[in-house]
Amino acid sequence: MLVIKDLHASIDGKEILKGINLTVNAGEVHAIMGPNGSGKSSLASVLAGRENYEVTGGEVWLDGKNVLDMKPEERAREGVFLAFQYPVEIPGVSNINFLKTALGEIRQHHGLPPLSAKEFLAMTREKQKLVEFDAKLANRSLNEGFSGGEKKRNEVFQLAMLQPKLSILDETDSGLDIDALRIVSNGVNKLRSKDNAFVLITHYQRLLDYIVPDVVHVLYNGRIVRSGTKELALELEDKGYDWLKEELRVSESIQ
Repeated sequence: MLVIKDLHASIDGKEILKGINLTVNAGEVHAIMGPNGSGKSSLASVLAGRENYEVTGGEVWLDGKNVLDMKPEERAREGVFLAFQYPVEIPGVSNINFLKTALGEIRQHHGLPPLSAKEFLAMTREKQKLVEFDAKLANRSLNEGFSGGEKKRNEVFQLAMLQPKLSILDETDSGLDIDALRIVSNGVNKLRSKDNAFVLITHYQRLLDYIVPDVVHVLYNGRIVRSGTKELALELEDKGYDWLKEELRVSESIQ
């Protein structure tokens, strides 16, 4: 589904991504971990098409289509979804109207007819129940006055409604208490299927207790330096990142 080859990117003239190679197949969940400043959120931003990043080399393909040739809105229509670490508030735009417009754009892009009001309402109720999202919040302005946990639940609700191929969750667990983390994780688990894929960006192993990844990658200094099973995340939780930095330093000095 997602193929990244030797991706390089910079911001304000500073190189952040220094040769990312990653393949995510349909039906898989990949977790990306790493210390602050390693490039995790930058990778998410580049995949989503944030314009302040300059791609200086490499390739990104989604189902055989060149993602780097697409504008951010085109990527969204093709099925790329980014859940932000800090979701923005948009006063005056209701959740429901936002989703109705976004879903209509996606369906039109794929040559599908618009949903009737009755069909959209039924879908909304079904997805609200699926991800335990309060119907009252759905009718409010987008994220306005929401708690941190409510904003994250709202993003999972949006994910459920838009049904993207590739969901990138950028530190979705940040600031969540145990109950909110459980609800968000349960929503993601219910939405997993053989036809979609997830990339989870996180600092902490605790999220992976709820959403078990197929592969864990460690991003350090702009590169993926190690990949493994969930046990790798447990090792990082136990030892931190300093042991890995030292191991990499020794390895580079030998080479």
